[in-house]
Amino acid sequence: MTSSGTRASGGRRAAGWALAVLGAATLAVTALTTPWRALPDGAPPVAADPARDFTAGQIARSAAFDAAVSPPAYVSLGLTLLAAGVLVATPLGARAVGRLRGPWWVRVLLGVLVISAVVELLRWPLGMWQEVHLRDYGLSVQTWPSWSADRLKSIAVRTGLTAVMVLAVVALARRFARWWIPAALGAFTLTVAVSFVYPVVVEPLFDDFTPMQAGRLRDDLLAMAERDGVPVGEVLVADASRRTTAVNAYVSGFGATRRIVVYDTLLRAPADEVELVVAHELGHARNGDVLYGTLVGALGAACGACLLYLVTSSRALRRRAGVPSVADPAATALLMGLLSLATVLSGPAQNLVSRQIEARADAHALDLTRDPVTFAAMQRRLALSNISDLSPDAVEHLLYASHPAIPERIAMARSWAALNGLPEP
Repeated sequence: MTSSGTRASGGRRAAGWALAVLGAATLAVTALTTPWRALPDGAPPVAADPARDFTAGQIARSAAFDAAVSPPAYVSLGLTLLAAGVLVATPLGARAVGRLRGPWWVRVLLGVLVISAVVELLRWPLGMWQEVHLRDYGLSVQTWPSWSADRLKSIAVRTGLTAVMVLAVVALARRFARWWIPAALGAFTLTVAVSFVYPVVVEPLFDDFTPMQAGRLRDDLLAMAERDGVPVGEVLVADASRRTTAVNAYVSGFGATRRIVVYDTLLRAPADEVELVVAHELGHARNGDVLYGTLVGALGAACGACLLYLVTSSRALRRRAGVPSVADPAATALLMGLLSLATVLSGPAQNLVSRQIEARADAHALDLTRDPVTFAAMQRRLALSNISDLSPDAVEHLLYASHPAIPERIAMARSWAALNGLPEP
């Protein structure tokens, strides 16, 4: 074996060990810190039953809406996988990037832009297809120009992040033989940085945020946060009504950028239901869920950098993709395909953990408010306003469900009520 071959083999061996250690650490942290059971062991089991809380007409409407919006979602997923497969398993993407001219970094950036533009143009009709259904069911109130503007901004954000990652990998591969080391450190850092700045850099691109108006509701919410031991300077209101009739709230950022946001559409609900929604978000803040998710995601990103090095070390793969080296701008297409596949394949695991964390936040809201009846009423309002899927099938639950289904959340409230000796909803 030549000295270069020996060095390459040593690099792969070291990257493999790093991947094993980082992967084991990520799995251990996830397994040990995820709240696999939201309620104490003594909580009696309660079966989720949509028919107990929703009429036959409401269940039928939910099923009809799901049947309408699922096809474009599945076709879009299939197109994403097909495009990734073409970029990884054929030389078409590398040949397209090879036609570009300029310094290597310009060709990388142009390659990301061109490939992203082609994929997004193919997906654009699918987005319109889904938007038509959202309008038919009264969920979207956007005009086509405003919808297009929001979609273009979303594409720009995704493309920008992809460009940063791909450019960094090619640059590091041109400078270091064992580029997975700085790539893993960079992936970890980038994940943390993006999560930190997201609320103040990205979210304002899509919504305007104003402090909740002074009044009893604001005072009650801030008092509840103080009682919960969660420092909240303001509860922000997003002008979501310009886009949708759906109701929602969320917490984002951590440290200096942490914020609790409610949709202005939610403020039309009774005050006690709004308080329960915010109590759920306080649960996320109190448990540091955003920071926790960011750090686990950062560990996963570092693992991904090591895995990317190992995968792209395969000469057979590079030959199929028409890529002489990861240091070559032609690798742009291969890297984009692999990143896309990683995003899709990691989704189910992320959703599994997310559902457990959301259930814990529900339990926190119940502990804080001790009002399971209003909790159930609020969940019914969410289901009807957002036309939630009341009986998701196994595939949809695996691929898309970041929250427990609404009947499961109401069933947990009944279990909590029985555990605490309070009337069931």
